[in-house]
Amino acid sequence: MSTTTSHPIAVIGAGPVGLAAAAQAATRGLDFVVLEAGDTVAASIGEWAHVRLFSPWRFDTDPAARTLLEASGWAAPNPDELPTGAELIAGYLAPLAAHPAIAPHIRFGATVAAVTRQGFDKVRTTARETSPFLIRLADGTELTASAVIDASGTWRTPNPLGGNGIPAHGEATAYAGGRVFDGMPDVLGRLRSEFAGKSVAVVGAGHSATGTLLALAELAATEPGTTVEWVLRTPNPSRAYGGGDADALPARGAIGTRVKALVAAGKVTVHTGFLVEEVTGRGLVSADGRKIDAAVIVNSTGARPDHTAASELRLDLDPILGSTRTLAPLIDPNKHSCGTVPPHGVDELAHPEPGFYVIGAKSYGRAPTFLLATGYEQARSVVAALAGDWAAARDVHLELPETGVCSSSAALGEDDGASCCGSSTASATIDITRGLATGISGGLATLPLVQTSATAGATAGGCCG
Repeated sequence: MSTTTSHPIAVIGAGPVGLAAAAQAATRGLDFVVLEAGDTVAASIGEWAHVRLFSPWRFDTDPAARTLLEASGWAAPNPDELPTGAELIAGYLAPLAAHPAIAPHIRFGATVAAVTRQGFDKVRTTARETSPFLIRLADGTELTASAVIDASGTWRTPNPLGGNGIPAHGEATAYAGGRVFDGMPDVLGRLRSEFAGKSVAVVGAGHSATGTLLALAELAATEPGTTVEWVLRTPNPSRAYGGGDADALPARGAIGTRVKALVAAGKVTVHTGFLVEEVTGRGLVSADGRKIDAAVIVNSTGARPDHTAASELRLDLDPILGSTRTLAPLIDPNKHSCGTVPPHGVDELAHPEPGFYVIGAKSYGRAPTFLLATGYEQARSVVAALAGDWAAARDVHLELPETGVCSSSAALGEDDGASCCGSSTASATIDITRGLATGISGGLATLPLVQTSATAGATAGGCCG
């Protein structure tokens, strides 16, 4: 579709992928507005500012954004260095948000409460596509848009601790009491006193969990009484150990290797096949009656999309993952890792509601295989389509380094996690035009995964977690 001049494109979220969409729109001369719920750019990243990414700077920026910044005198960081979340904001996202082509279009403190069609509920069809989108904010103000790009992510909607996909008994009480922390809490810095000298249980198998385990083990080395329990729903931790030396991003491969060594040394106690049924005042209880003492709990079980605001739009969501139905088989974590998800664009992201797209981590629903670089390509493809440049929109390219891990079969005990998605020394290129794959490539992500500290020197951040 081609956007009209009377209504801007609305981009929800001023994180890396949302700002990439803004940079693409600015480059094409399209009118747009960025709606950011936080008071600052990349507010969610600010919550893991202490974490160092495992991917170097050369993979962490969007091409269109780089072009805008360099034209205004911005000096790109060392492409081989690994930034922290704070450095990603200060060195890239904040300057991008302040760029004169983007800054006037950002509205902070703008929480989207609902998105619908002006004058239409979900049922009405005739002339629906000619009506602009109506966006209502939490403060009651409204604006119209020719198209909506939802890049709001999933960081603020974590999965529950409960092993059945719903909150465990007592989970809400534990959260209210300040005993549960989501994602990757700053255990070596701002929140050190919350964890030091206490029994801590980390629930989850992704890189957020393993990164936190590394930080807690370091804390335990200097804070007597700190114990670390690792709670896994799966039968063994092999997939969480990752690809090791087979990973083309060494910092990412090192995460699992280091955690495996901690487990072998008895510094981290692993509990496998543990489905959390109840959170008590003393810790966790599994569905089979096992108990883990834990004064503090870290919920690193991932996140899920919240489509409540778009409930009056016509969305075609996969019933399992919550992504579009077309995208679901390409990102299915039962078959794919970060490294085997093929490039995709506007066609795979389209809903029955013309002009509405979800990009970035939220586009993957519950699949933990999202790659930041893939999100940038999503943004480029979608904005090209909104500009009417369908040739560019469907000419999707991406080449990424190997992860060293294939699918989630290892999590089910089917292999030892040492296999790699293709060659560990090279990756083929995937070219997709109209969704046709011609090869296989490896993966890159920049979700945070290993925390930094003054004593340890910084290691890396993560992926697929």
